[in-house]
Amino acid sequence: MVFSKRKMKQLFAFGVAIVLVICLYKSWGSPASAKLSLAIASDNDNELEGGFDRGRFGARHPEPRVAEQSRDGGVVADRREELDKEQDTRMNELHEAKKQILQLERKIQELEGRIPRKYPDVTFLNYKNRKRILITGGAGFVGSHLVDYLMMQGHEVIVADNFFTGRKRNVEHWLGHENFELIHHDIVNPLFIEVDEIYHLASPASPPHYMYNPVKTIKTNTLGTINMLGLAKRVGAKVLIASTSEVYGDPDVHPQPETYWGHVNPIGPRACYDEGKRVAETLSYAYAKQENVNVRVARIFNTYGPRMHMNDGRVVSNFIIQALQNQSITMYGSGKQTRSFQYVSDLVDGMVALMASNYTQPVNLGNPVERTIQEFAEIIRDQVGGRSKIIELPAVEDDPQRRKPDISRAKKYLNWEPRVPLKEGLIKTIEYFRKELARSNHSQRNIFVPETTENLEK
Repeated sequence: MVFSKRKMKQLFAFGVAIVLVICLYKSWGSPASAKLSLAIASDNDNELEGGFDRGRFGARHPEPRVAEQSRDGGVVADRREELDKEQDTRMNELHEAKKQILQLERKIQELEGRIPRKYPDVTFLNYKNRKRILITGGAGFVGSHLVDYLMMQGHEVIVADNFFTGRKRNVEHWLGHENFELIHHDIVNPLFIEVDEIYHLASPASPPHYMYNPVKTIKTNTLGTINMLGLAKRVGAKVLIASTSEVYGDPDVHPQPETYWGHVNPIGPRACYDEGKRVAETLSYAYAKQENVNVRVARIFNTYGPRMHMNDGRVVSNFIIQALQNQSITMYGSGKQTRSFQYVSDLVDGMVALMASNYTQPVNLGNPVERTIQEFAEIIRDQVGGRSKIIELPAVEDDPQRRKPDISRAKKYLNWEPRVPLKEGLIKTIEYFRKELARSNHSQRNIFVPETTENLEK
């Protein structure tokens, strides 16, 4: 089909008109405004056309034209005013929408902030120096601080915990990191995994917790230890058993050296823990002699610091919570019993040093500075700044009267001794508990995270 030139021009003009209608419709937002715009455009075209005709043929009745323009101009002005009002309404709606978007963005940021995505800057280790390290009970108080240390060193860390006393939020700042893995597992059951080192810390450690289920406590320290020693045997891993100063019981020797065999009641309320740890040590050296398992045994004395369980019944947590709430500070007994308290970072340093050493006999890890319970209660009350009264309650059965480690072995073979002063450690611990008590809902995070590698390396 062949079109004439005139037909082609008509089609082109029609296409242009359609495009103009579409553009004007999008610009003004409604067909009515588009019609008005076309009318205005038509008037302008006629005006131009009249001007052109006047140029060629002279004026064309100027008076009626002016009147027509005046009448049309009024209509256009009214319409423009109406359109301006519509535009103002739309602008107000747009501003309101932007406010709602900003509120949603802030809510999203708040929700995202609950899951830390920026990890502490860890050291990079190549595959030759990087180790795969399993920490049983790694979501607990001491275990979580050990996780921080080893992660900052650049190792791959695997935590196995049944969350009886451990809490996921103690290690949540590492969740998602390529070097970290968290396994919900009870070590009473075998665990099949490939690792280079094992820190066996899994066990309730405070009297209320290990007395709550004494049979479970014994199983954890016997069957759980057998499973970890069996794992170490299968994969050729080095294993550190976290023992306790409780193996000395209520000691007759003071201070307590590693050569002291202890004074323990095998059927008392503490026996599930005390004897469980003694059996764990026996199992360790049986595996070392019979199966050539590379074992280390750390006898841990009283330790304190952030992430302690608020209801664990220990001296430090009890005294701090009571002082912060202006309650009476309760001592069980006369308060003349003695304890030695080490800050958690000192303990972590000692365990890492013991694991790295070639020394295989048990090693005491504790602070040799001995204080009475009464003295310790007064120090915490003064640090908190409260006016809590210190009162005495009946003594607890089988409560050790004196406790002080002899750390000669640790100094000689590990070049280790505690470095954090008591007041410095208490300031950090009190601040942690203060924030914990101030929480009113789960979204208020109280995460104690390592700041820099230098803070962990001493």
